[in-house]
Amino acid sequence: MNPDLRRAQAGDDGANASRSDRDSSSLPEPVGPRPPRSTDTADPEIDLRAELRESQVEAVLDTLDGELIGLRAVKTRIRETAALLLVDRVRRRLELTTQTPTLHMSFTGNPGTGKTTVALRMSEILHRLGYVREGHLVSVTRDDLVGQYIGHTAPKTKEVIKRAMGGVLFIDEAYYLYRPENERDYGQESIEILLQVMENNRDDLVVVLAGYRDRMDRFFQSNPGMRSRIAHHLDFPDYTQAELLAISKLMLAEMSYRFSPEAETTFADYVARRMELPHFANARSIRNALDRARLRQANRLFAAGALTRRDLMTIEPQDILASRVFTESRADSGAAAESSDQSHASHS
Repeated sequence: MNPDLRRAQAGDDGANASRSDRDSSSLPEPVGPRPPRSTDTADPEIDLRAELRESQVEAVLDTLDGELIGLRAVKTRIRETAALLLVDRVRRRLELTTQTPTLHMSFTGNPGTGKTTVALRMSEILHRLGYVREGHLVSVTRDDLVGQYIGHTAPKTKEVIKRAMGGVLFIDEAYYLYRPENERDYGQESIEILLQVMENNRDDLVVVLAGYRDRMDRFFQSNPGMRSRIAHHLDFPDYTQAELLAISKLMLAEMSYRFSPEAETTFADYVARRMELPHFANARSIRNALDRARLRQANRLFAAGALTRRDLMTIEPQDILASRVFTESRADSGAAAESSDQSHASHS
């Protein structure tokens, strides 16, 4: 599995953050006293806790807790959806009137906020509760759906749908499907095929549309048919500095690395600086930064010669301070100081 989709818990901050979200990701406990046990065989008592254990959905929610720091509102919404589906499954078994719920979703937020991970776990929940046959996730973009010439788009879109059937189709940056400024664009053809499948095959395919919130809003305004088929809108907020530091420790632990105390302080400084720079992508940027720190650590250890197991596991401040986030900041400060000195000299 892609390491971005699973992170082991590590360190006090990561463990505490994960535990703090545990309550939000567990299915709700019944409120109030238990109803009296039914003795009517025509109206048997249903133990929803037993149903939950049998479905193993709680294990999926626990996995989501271990993978993602924060996102309390998102996890709560996933919990609520799982509770609805669990009750609906019991109703079907008792031959009560049920309708297949509309489960197509919209995930909005900046890159690196956990949208793909949540979609993957949602596909597992749907599979364990019997709402999709396979429970797999197919992740695509416009290029996978839209062709370059007449007659090319329909086969491409239908092939992707065929692969996704029985699971979840995740369309990242879905707004790129619609380009009204280009009269010869074929994205609208793909949208029309998707609309038909979302309506007619909603019992065997869940579609998740993802992207930046403002662009997704414009996409839905231009495509009201798509908006009407989306039942769940989840917004993924940016991570805080503390959450990103906890995420970095989880990522390192998964790879059997750790920060030295001094390096942890340095990386916290790195995160604060990086968040202010362009193209910041939340957890994705953190993973990239850690990959580069591991590269510098490897070169440092190679130059050192003899080393220990602890050395192999530990990221030190120098492995982080060599980042351009620090070096360019120092260079900018030096240039500003030099410019100031020259200005004072010209006026003296």
